[in-house]
Amino acid sequence: MSLASYIDHTMLKADAREEILARYCREAKEQGFASVCVNSANIPFIAKELAGSPVKACSVVGFPLGAMSTAAKAFEARQAVGDGAQEIDMVINIGAAKEGQWDRVEADIQAVVAAAKPALVKVIIETCLLTDPEKVQACQAAEKAGAAFVKTSTGFSTGGATLEDVKLMRETVGDRLGVKASGGIRTPEFAQALLEAGASRLGAGDGMKLLQKEAK
Repeated sequence: MSLASYIDHTMLKADAREEILARYCREAKEQGFASVCVNSANIPFIAKELAGSPVKACSVVGFPLGAMSTAAKAFEARQAVGDGAQEIDMVINIGAAKEGQWDRVEADIQAVVAAAKPALVKVIIETCLLTDPEKVQACQAAEKAGAAFVKTSTGFSTGGATLEDVKLMRETVGDRLGVKASGGIRTPEFAQALLEAGASRLGAGDGMKLLQKEAK
């Protein structure tokens, strides 16, 4: 598979305009990216732009802090799917995770998974804020809640994807869930290393730059 086929071409900037979103959709269709990932308000627009193509429309939920109520996250997920999202990337309640309230973390994820059906859900655990044992427990909570993927990072916190975190997450979920690496992926060499470490999807703020560097 080409590198492009693993990439979620991601535009989550507050000032993302339709002109930029249209370009991301066009590039995704031309290059064969896995999805275009945007804030939920922009899903209706990109769903129309991507209609008829194999590229998925992906929405973030509870982004980037994860500190919204469970009901609010579930509502946002349901609305995004109704607007055309086929994949949902949600952020866990990180404060609850740090408190060791794993039942609460699992219930939060489960509510989004239920609201998002039939869309698949990727669970952002924000690895830079968790200890290794917490990363393992977060992945286990996501699996118990019925998520399809666990994901390293939002790219909006203190760090992004690392090879060590991807390896740990893959060891935890085995081949039962996907593992998405995101945050700070700027070279094809690092992207390839993440895939070799166990990632099955990559989030990139500009997937085109990865492909341009790959071609050189």
